[in-house]
This record gives sequence, C-alpha cells and structure tokens, in this order.
Amino acid sequence: IESEVTFLQGILGIGGEAFGTISFACENKQQPFTDDLLDESMQGKIVIGGARMTGKAVSRGIEIGVAAMISGGIDDEDLKEILGYDLGVAVTGSEHIGTTLIITEGFGDIAMADRTFNLLKEREGAKAAVNGTTQIRAGVLRPEIVIPLEHKTSPDNKTRQVNSAGILETGVPVRIIRDPYFGLLGEVGEMPTELRTLESGSLSRVLEVILDSGEIVIVPRANVELIEG
Repeated sequence: IESEVTFLQGILGIGGEAFGTISFACENKQQPFTDDLLDESMQGKIVIGGARMTGKAVSRGIEIGVAAMISGGIDDEDLKEILGYDLGVAVTGSEHIGTTLIITEGFGDIAMADRTFNLLKEREGAKAAVNGTTQIRAGVLRPEIVIPLEHKTSPDNKTRQVNSAGILETGVPVRIIRDPYFGLLGEVGEMPTELRTLESGSLSRVLEVILDSGEIVIVPRANVELIEG
C-alpha cells in the first residue's frame, strides 16, 4: 500500500499508535500547552500545542480522552509524575497512560519549531496517525506523525521528492540530535569532504547546519537526522 503523506518526526514520544483529527489548542508556537486550553470537543482528536506541555494538561487530556497530544517541550519532572518513574535511556511506546504524547523539540520551556507548527497548522482538520515509539540507542526510532495528502502531487514534484528522499545534501532540512544543539532545526549548508578533528580528539566528517535563527554551526554528520515530508 502506498500513499503520499505529510510526515513529521519528534524527539520523544510516550505511548503507541493513535489516530484522529488534528485540532489546535494553542494559537501560536510560543504559547504553553496548559490544561485550560482543552475541552470536551477534543475527545478522540490529535491536539496540537505550542511550547511546554504541562503535567496538568496531560492529565486533563487523559480525562477528556484525547487520542494524542503534541507540543514543543515538556518538563522532565512532569514526565516523571505522569509515568510514575524516571524514563532514562530506553525504548518507549508500550506505555498505557490513556493517550499518546509527542514532544517535537526537547525538555523544558521550548517552543515548537516554526516549520513544524506551520506544517501542522496547514493540515488542521485532517485525519492523522501518530506513533510515540522512541528508541535513542542503536537503531534510532523517532515518534512519527503521518497525515495523508488529499491530492496527489504532480509527477515532476513526486519524482523530485523520491530522488531527494533519504539523501544528506545541501539545502535539505535536518534536526540536530546531539548536544550542544540538541533538537534545533535547520538546513544543510556546506559539506566539507576532509575529516575534521572533534573536541574528543577523534576524526569525523562534518557539515554546516544553517539554523532557523540564521546561525551557522558545524556538527558531525552522524549528529543530524533528515526531516522528511
């Protein structure tokens, strides 16, 4: 089975697969996702926040019966309270808390990235499927948001998408997945062919990432992941 979709990945997820209509709780990406923004009309929906998702918001979402909640950040203490234990380094997705959570940027008061928020906003009201499964170690898995497109793209556009999919090259959007720039989004700039010496003393291939803020940083190529869709 094949389908053309909008595809987004987060940083961390809790809970497994869920399905519903995309609904927005926050008006902009900087607005915290608080419990007072949720109401009964969101039952069974995939609710989009902006910045930090509070523990009270998660509790309210579970009470209402929302299918999933997505926002930029979450406090690690709130997450510990929701789960009843420290997450640590593990595979997530098997939790049964009553909803699925997806964090797009990281821990703390972090706003959702412009690109992510705007793309979801464009698909407000569409049906979507999400999966919170996350694996940080070998065989990295990221939480996923999949939104089927109502209309097929043109053959030329489809060919362009297929040709560029999965290829790390100048201009493609990426997310940095290691400190000190963990969770930041940008696009690939220059990709030097020579090996560079890292702070650890090891040699590695690197690339430039032009962050959404305009800042240019240099990171090992292994420290980024493609943002597809």
